[in-house]
Amino acid sequence: MTDPPASAGDVRGVRAAVLGTGLIGGSVLLRLRDADVEVTAWDPDPETRRLGRERGLHLVDSVEAAVAGCEVVFLCGPLPTLPGTLLRVAEATDDHCVLTDVGSTKGGLADFARAHGLAARFVPGHPMAGSDRAGLHSADAALFGGASWVLCPLGSAGLTTFRRLTRLIMSVFRARVVPMSADEHDAAAALASHVPHLLARALAGAVHRADLRDAVLTLAAGSFRDGTRVAATPSDRTANMLLGNRERVLDELGRVSDFLDELAGALRAGDRAALLALTEEAGAARAALTERSLRPQRREFPVHGAGERELAYLLGLGAAGGHLTGCRVEAGTVVYTAHVPDSAH
Repeated sequence: MTDPPASAGDVRGVRAAVLGTGLIGGSVLLRLRDADVEVTAWDPDPETRRLGRERGLHLVDSVEAAVAGCEVVFLCGPLPTLPGTLLRVAEATDDHCVLTDVGSTKGGLADFARAHGLAARFVPGHPMAGSDRAGLHSADAALFGGASWVLCPLGSAGLTTFRRLTRLIMSVFRARVVPMSADEHDAAAALASHVPHLLARALAGAVHRADLRDAVLTLAAGSFRDGTRVAATPSDRTANMLLGNRERVLDELGRVSDFLDELAGALRAGDRAALLALTEEAGAARAALTERSLRPQRREFPVHGAGERELAYLLGLGAAGGHLTGCRVEAGTVVYTAHVPDSAH
């Protein structure tokens, strides 16, 4: 990939590979194909490979065949398989090839990549999009449009790779790139994504054990359906995610439990004022999902020599709730455009 501004021209001549074609990997594959990227895929399941070929997708029978000559490889298999796949792909590609993943936890894989000398070419990633469905047959090329896509540069040595991948994700997937450290991603994702999976399972599980189970299901309205949607996610996917971020999930679950205890205490005491205050506090956070005010921001750095300052800016942007809207390299300068919450300093 070259260094012009993010645009359709960024993908001309790019060769990509997708390893693992479930819901997320399949959606990555479909979007790359629709954007006229030359893309090859592999999946460990022969039936999935057959299904993909029937849909006109280029699926091959080995990892090495899929990644040969590629400039970017998306690792989209289950979380426990990613370290082994990363090493296998690194051995089968040259140093110019950008490696990234789409897993829902980042810290462990980031540490693994550093330990194996891959920090300059591997950028851990996590598109914050999905559904309760699974498999290539559920894949959707439009899944990532407008979604947040976290990228975790592993030190200043990986900034060139980060820039290349950022432009590709913006131009092809139309996603909002959120740069974060791997540890801060896992801390934020625990409360934004992983704990909600636990709560959905808890609510659905309580109904399953209820004496009036069928009556509850008959009466179930939007609040129950919305609150338990992700409980339909494949159990192995959920277990991998929770175990991969166990300590942070348990920490944030404690925070949720504390708030729930306050609600229960106010209800038990019949304290209307306390109950209103707590529900209004929660409602304000929910409203902020759609009502936050963002302001534009622009930053420039020399392509060489300012790596630590550039890295600090990027990681601070994501931690403050901001996201990138542009990244271009020209005349020895990298220019970032971004949006940050008005509340951010």
